[in-house]
Amino acid sequence: MTLRDSGPDTGGGVLEARLVSLSREDFARDVWGRAPLLTRGASDFSDLLSASAVDELISRRGLRTPFLRVVDNGSPLPESSFTSPGGVGATIADQIDDTALWRSFAAGSTLVLQALQRTWEPITEFASRLGTELGHPVQANAYVTPPQSRGFDDHYDVHDVFVLQIAGSKRWTVREPVHPDPLSDQPWTLHRAAVVDAAREMPCIDTVLEPGDVLYLPRGWLHAAEAQGSVSIHLTLGIHNWTRYALAEQLAQSALALLRADPEMRGSLPLGTSGPGDDLTLVRKRLVAALADSDPTPAFHRTRRSQSRPAPMGPLAQLAAVDNLAPDTPVRLRHALAARLEGARLTTRVGWLDLPTEDLPSAHQVLDEDVHKAGDLGLPFVERLLRAGVLVAAEP
Repeated sequence: MTLRDSGPDTGGGVLEARLVSLSREDFARDVWGRAPLLTRGASDFSDLLSASAVDELISRRGLRTPFLRVVDNGSPLPESSFTSPGGVGATIADQIDDTALWRSFAAGSTLVLQALQRTWEPITEFASRLGTELGHPVQANAYVTPPQSRGFDDHYDVHDVFVLQIAGSKRWTVREPVHPDPLSDQPWTLHRAAVVDAAREMPCIDTVLEPGDVLYLPRGWLHAAEAQGSVSIHLTLGIHNWTRYALAEQLAQSALALLRADPEMRGSLPLGTSGPGDDLTLVRKRLVAALADSDPTPAFHRTRRSQSRPAPMGPLAQLAAVDNLAPDTPVRLRHALAARLEGARLTTRVGWLDLPTEDLPSAHQVLDEDVHKAGDLGLPFVERLLRAGVLVAAEP
């Protein structure tokens, strides 16, 4: 197990600058997917979230479930206990009722703000940058726990997490996995008895996180947390890991797609068959050959694009960019698009465009994500990509 207690590193990307004290290379080699890592005083996270931001999200943003959950003694409360209709002009029955929420919180319940990468702009940008850097999608949840309260009992997650302590303090206990590297369909409840038994053992980490501290936990590591003498706010960045098993699924799907085109493979088994018989030998041979010929890369990228969203784009600002387009208009690729050129086709999270040969040099230029003048790229090309939501206006 790797457990380090050290100050922040100010270089590199999001990972090095704000979350860990190691270089990206050292983190990848020694820690990623292998062991917990504790970094004291990693960063000031007040730009991402604060107590006032939590209050604004809950009381002024019209949040609906499932963007918020309430947990009492490890069990989620029914949504009806903290939601109500939105009032005049809002025919919505499940908006957050801040009075009911306050009463639950005052009684000791933990508030869980979910998918903050969708609802809070500073976290939207941060999570997008981190996801691009790690190559794995990132979700952000905040846990707001009253003093001396415990959110969830010992459990494990099916994704890696970075725990960022925002305010207050929280005691964390961490234990080794009972089911290492769980897949997304292998939650801790499938191993409940083993988790309960392991929770009785001495933890390998028993520590209190203070504001600015970061704890990294690979998927499968058991953990539980309890607020100390004041309200605790921590942000959990869930890293939804791409696995070799997921790649195997993509490979198998690609091979099956090839077999669909084979008339012999589409043929029926013999009349009166009671099992695979001799046909299994033929099918296995053809399947092995299809696996050898398959390329799962396109399917991998399609699935990867579908698991995250592009950067927010305002429709009014986008219309103004189209209407005011001029040769000196600065434009750039919309962030987090996962854009790729596959031959003459530009594929992105918002769809694909087939480009004429003369536009391919401009397409290669915008993929660098730098700012370019529209006239240098070609006004018709830029207008087409603005209308498609691929390019956006940039600051001059």
